[in-house]
Amino acid sequence: MYDEHWYSFQEVPQSRPSGVKTRHRRANSLLQQPEETADNNIPEEPLPALFEDQEDANAPPEATVLRRAKSYSDFYDIATAHLDGSHGGQKKKKTRKTKGRRNNHNLWDALMIPASATSTLPVEEDTYDDALDQELLQASQQEYLLYHDQLALTERHLGTLIDDANRALKTLETLCQSFRAVEEQTTSFKAQCDDLLEEQKRLQILADEVGTDLHYYAYLDTVSRRLNALGAGRLVDDDAFGDILANLDSCIEFMIQHPNYRDADTYLARYQALLTKALHLLEVGFNNRLDQVSGELARQITNTQSESARHALAYGRFEEILMNSYSLIPNIQRVILGAYDQNGQPRTGPNVDIFANTANNLFHAYFAVRDRDLKPLTQHDLATFHLECKESSIDTAARNYVKQCFERSFSEATLFRKIFSIEAPYSPNSKSAFAALNSHQRSLVTGTNIAPIATNLQSKLQTCDLQTICNLVGWVTNEYLLVDYDEDETPFVAHCRELTSRLLAEHLWTFTDGFFDAEITKSITKAVVPPEALKLGVTGSGEGGASSGAFPVVKRAIELLVLFDQSMPKERCQRNSPVIYKLVRETISSLQRAEVRIRASFKNNTGTDPDLFMIKNLLILKNELLTLEIGDVRNGPSGTNQGAAGLLAGSIQHLSGQILSNLPTAGTNLLGYVSSSVSTLGSYIPGSGLLSRAAGIATTTTTATPSAVEQDAGEQLDELLRQSIYAFTRRWAAIFNDAKTRGSVGGGKNLGQLEGELDGLLQEAFSTQLEVVEKLKEAIQLEMQGQLSGGNNGGGGSGGQGGVKMSGTRASTTGGSKTGREKVGSVYGGSRASRGSSRRV
Repeated sequence: MYDEHWYSFQEVPQSRPSGVKTRHRRANSLLQQPEETADNNIPEEPLPALFEDQEDANAPPEATVLRRAKSYSDFYDIATAHLDGSHGGQKKKKTRKTKGRRNNHNLWDALMIPASATSTLPVEEDTYDDALDQELLQASQQEYLLYHDQLALTERHLGTLIDDANRALKTLETLCQSFRAVEEQTTSFKAQCDDLLEEQKRLQILADEVGTDLHYYAYLDTVSRRLNALGAGRLVDDDAFGDILANLDSCIEFMIQHPNYRDADTYLARYQALLTKALHLLEVGFNNRLDQVSGELARQITNTQSESARHALAYGRFEEILMNSYSLIPNIQRVILGAYDQNGQPRTGPNVDIFANTANNLFHAYFAVRDRDLKPLTQHDLATFHLECKESSIDTAARNYVKQCFERSFSEATLFRKIFSIEAPYSPNSKSAFAALNSHQRSLVTGTNIAPIATNLQSKLQTCDLQTICNLVGWVTNEYLLVDYDEDETPFVAHCRELTSRLLAEHLWTFTDGFFDAEITKSITKAVVPPEALKLGVTGSGEGGASSGAFPVVKRAIELLVLFDQSMPKERCQRNSPVIYKLVRETISSLQRAEVRIRASFKNNTGTDPDLFMIKNLLILKNELLTLEIGDVRNGPSGTNQGAAGLLAGSIQHLSGQILSNLPTAGTNLLGYVSSSVSTLGSYIPGSGLLSRAAGIATTTTTATPSAVEQDAGEQLDELLRQSIYAFTRRWAAIFNDAKTRGSVGGGKNLGQLEGELDGLLQEAFSTQLEVVEKLKEAIQLEMQGQLSGGNNGGGGSGGQGGVKMSGTRASTTGGSKTGREKVGSVYGGSRASRGSSRRV
């Protein structure tokens, strides 16, 4: 059904001239015929286009769905409403009132012609033209006929598509049924094909494995032809040579892992021979390259007098020319890394020994050329060192020579790392790169060869005194070994530190220890002691403090201790040092020999008090050891890995236990006396903070064997100091008790004179150490009380059970009371306060 608005005509409103006023007049009669125009020849204009929203004039209008009319009246209302909407679209405003509308209705009623009148009107003749009607109809429906044709064509196309789709669906259904039938029939065949595919995969994997294994056999002919060819030497400068080495290594490893394969031993031997030949070709190629570079630079280095120009030629230019090759250096690096890792440690593998042998040969050839080319530089450095030794001082010349050697060694290490792509730090492993490089003795100073520095230094230091040697060793230690930087450590500083540690540990420390040993033998062991040196020197208050009045041998021993401590790290002094052990042992022996000479003259009541002499000098030596924080005086390496503080504390505790265990035991009262006296006098004994703990151990400890005392010089020193204090206090306590009992002693001396004589002796020995004097007097008073309470103890210095027996160089006591020794240990620390200012930080 066509839309009703297709048949509506657009009313064209007549234009009204402007300025003409409209007035209300009676409307024209609807029955009046339109007037004919004057010009009858004007053609008829086509109907105006319908007001439809169309993008294309020839396109059909957009279809709309209209509400279906329920009856004729409804259809008439809808058409009327649509026509009204097409002419105006909007309803006019109702400007008139109800009365006006009623008058308009009356006018329409007046136009109604009655039926009687209509029948009397004349009948007009119908002049209908069928052709004209067809033309008008065709003209009015031109556009709609085109649209009708298009719809018909579309309908035919859609019908054709539907027919084709139906035929395709029927064909697909037939194919689907055929496929279902084929699938049902080929299920078993598919299973058989799957089995065949799995078998094919298994055979393919097996064939690949067999082919891989055969590759290790088939490669023999290929590599044999290449290495036995006339131009095989040129392979070392090609990338393919690295692949040859890798393939030979893999083939050898394969034959070793599969010894049961056919002819595995034969192929293994042939592959190893080919690998050896390939490495030999590499050695020859490297030697030829080195000779070429050396021939170009050696003459220039010799003819150049400028130090900077020589350095540039020896390192910068040498590296540039040697590295300017295609693949020679990378192939060499591959061989080196086959034997060692980046840090120079040996690798593991079947061909490591072959690669290591070749690497050693390459190292030897390289350093042989470097020694030959750099000989003018090393000779110049050595000549400058000798000249500075003559013109200035050995100390300054040695420092400059060490600096120059360290700089040159760092340059050599950098060049070596760039060429061989490995480091060679110190390693105790005999198969490491360090061991391989160190086995070649060279005149050139490198990171692995520091013997030239030590040899040249020692040749000049042989004629120097001990002070000069210690100054140089101390400077090297503080300059390179003990340096502490806030920023990150540079490669040069790390290299110098490693060189210094090896130079000191392997050469200079041993060399210095030998000089100390010779000086100890000369100035202490074989020292000539005149008679006037056997007297108690007056202690001064100036430089040197308490040691100013010491025995000359003790003075020299203290000087050597300070010198050794200043030139060596604290770890080497605090641990078991053979130098300090021998120094203390020989000093004690010298004091014992001096004591024998003093005691021989003291029997005639003349000369120096031997006990007081030993007390003073042993205290000075003991306090100096504690000032320098030297606690363990043993000969040999330490058995533990304790720190300095722990080692010192443990040594003092051990020494204190040995002292208490070696006390003469006349009864149980002596052990109780030791415990009480140590706790009372602990603040005055050096390191006696541990004596109170050691005192409890002494009750169950037996006398130490002589071998134990022999092994520790500190134990021997404490033993002699303890015996000297005991002998001195017991002797003077016995003298005072005899004076009180008899009124006077030998020579008619009364108690007051004896006290004055004792004060004079103590003031002469310890004039600046009043605390030692007070403690000795207090110890004598306590010993007097102990002798009086002992009952059977004799009153004389040489008679009775409480007497002092002199035997050789050692004074031993055989008795005594508990209270007589309560203040004995306090004299250990007498001179420590006075020497506190001389302690070196």
